Amino acid sequence: MATKPHVRLGVNIDHVATVRNARGSAYPDPIRAAIMAEEAGADGITAHLREDRRHISDADIEGLMEALKGPLNFEMAATAEMQEIALRHKPHAVCIVPEKREERTTEGGLDVAQDENRLAHFIAPLREAGCRVSIFIAADARQIEAANRIGAQVVELHTGGYCDAQAEGRDADMQTELTALREMASFAHSLGLEVHAGHGLTYDNVGPVAAFPELVELNIGHFLIGEAIFRGLTPAIAEMRRLIDEART
Repeated sequence: MATKPHVRLGVNIDHVATVRNARGSAYPDPIRAAIMAEEAGADGITAHLREDRRHISDADIEGLMEALKGPLNFEMAATAEMQEIALRHKPHAVCIVPEKREERTTEGGLDVAQDENRLAHFIAPLREAGCRVSIFIAADARQIEAANRIGAQVVELHTGGYCDAQAEGRDADMQTELTALREMASFAHSLGLEVHAGHGLTYDNVGPVAAFPELVELNIGHFLIGEAIFRGLTPAIAEMRRLIDEART
């Protein structure tokens, strides 16, 4: 049976920092978790430095840049402060995400079409510095076209709607969301964009998304950190890696 190209697994270590910050202590250490994730088979590490520093800190980003052997995907809002930090560290990739202070986690994708001119100017120096620029968006043709026009190299499709429908047993909605993700992955690829996906993925729902032939990378965090409580970080990541690879055959 033919095997499709390897899908990279990016492991988001934000919520190791969430647990650390709950007590204001030095542990658990997200940098240690990132190193373990690499050793367990992660192809990259994702960390979101928020304006309110609710989990990842500036010191974490500095430590990750020093410690990692593989690429860091630096998630950030499109603000002057975050641009300055990214330009100082020059991570392998930056993923531009929407950010609201009152949200519990990232809600929805970035509305690139409504903010095209500003975002085009915002990402230009990041690209010039050698960062690979990704835009976190909904599976929507209008947003994909806008991301392409502003010069993004990558789009990361928001899988939250699909994952929520699957978890709540809304099968018709799940299939609708999955179809949209599949079609928009193909459309983005046709424009020359690299296609990533993420948000809410678990062992139970990752397979159909990982099977998209155009997909290059999945970024998964909260579920893996939660699963690590029960089985350990290395086995949790290894099982996700196995399921992704299985979906590619």
